[in-house]
Amino acid sequence: MLTRVFKAFQYRDFRLLWMGACTSSIGTWMQKLTQSWLVLQISGSPFLLGLDSFLGEIPIFLFSLIGGVIADRKDRRHLLLVSQVIQLSCAFTLTALVGFGVVQVWHILCLSFLVGLAQAFGGPAYQALIPMLVEPVDLPNAIALNSIQFNLARIIGPILGGLALTQLGAAWCFGLNGLSFIPVIFALAAVRSRFFQPSSANESILASMKQGVRFIRRQRAMEPLIVLAFLLTLLAIPVIVFLPVFARDVFRGGPGAYTLLLSMSGAGSVLGALVVAAFGHSPHKGRTTLISIIALGLLLAAFAISDSLALSCVLLFFGSSALIMVFALITSLVQLIATDQMRGRVMSVYNVAFRGGMPIGSLATGALVPIFSAPAVLGVNGLLLAVLGVYFLLFHRKVATL
Repeated sequence: MLTRVFKAFQYRDFRLLWMGACTSSIGTWMQKLTQSWLVLQISGSPFLLGLDSFLGEIPIFLFSLIGGVIADRKDRRHLLLVSQVIQLSCAFTLTALVGFGVVQVWHILCLSFLVGLAQAFGGPAYQALIPMLVEPVDLPNAIALNSIQFNLARIIGPILGGLALTQLGAAWCFGLNGLSFIPVIFALAAVRSRFFQPSSANESILASMKQGVRFIRRQRAMEPLIVLAFLLTLLAIPVIVFLPVFARDVFRGGPGAYTLLLSMSGAGSVLGALVVAAFGHSPHKGRTTLISIIALGLLLAAFAISDSLALSCVLLFFGSSALIMVFALITSLVQLIATDQMRGRVMSVYNVAFRGGMPIGSLATGALVPIFSAPAVLGVNGLLLAVLGVYFLLFHRKVATL
């Protein structure tokens, strides 16, 4: 059983990249926790909290298509190295601003945008690199294991970040995040994947983008999968973004309550990724995905209306499990449909949908929460997710038959 769950670790390059990425993700989640709390502490504004998330994600929505074309033309490792160095520099800049006591909200917002810009080019390159490190039969397992490293970081990062924030101060969290990029930079330098210049390298960027869109439109069920990815992040991710508001306003807590909620979300996500890693090769992935969406919507709606911290932790744990199962399964289906020549462009379109829903959802939720309250807005989001799953399961059955 364990051999099947961790099968992709038999590949040296995947193993190296996984360990480096996990270390970097831990640092990123330390910063996410601290940055969200710092924005709320400085401004007291849920809208600015949503705006910070919006500015971190909107570059991915705007520039991922270009990033995907470049990922199909250039060595994907080199693109990732540049992306990591930019993010490292931003983390150390924020460390200095906080350390010298001159940080303002606009500093944080600008750095969030710059980090998002780096991720717009690094994201498609990373997603296109993973299938080059494993055999196609082990791709669902590799994607699930990649989700595990990200979500292990969501457990470890907030715990370390909460300790560092309360015991050492915010500057330490940002500085440790900067240091966490070093292992992934070394891992990328050690990976031995080979890059082949594509025959389309002399085409214009616009022509290459159009070719990628045409490829997607010709593939059965690819468009519904991309639509699902967008709507899922639009409706589900704001729950994670606005956990500081639940911690402060619903449960009357501080950084400790926020850390607990974020850690329970991360633990549930690891469970969901382990399930996909063990059974991701099974048939009927489409139907499993849609059933998980229905469960996710109901769990998030229940979380939104709960006023018990213990019950909310349980609901968030299982809701996060369903969320990661859905994303890992959708990503696996998209990756399996894409060819290597088109993978960067296909994953850039997927990235636009997957990451594009986050800033729009966060900004809209940030605007609605002061009017209707966080539980009301996010409860409606959960119910809409459940209705979405039912619609695709019973009426729009292209995904259900995969």
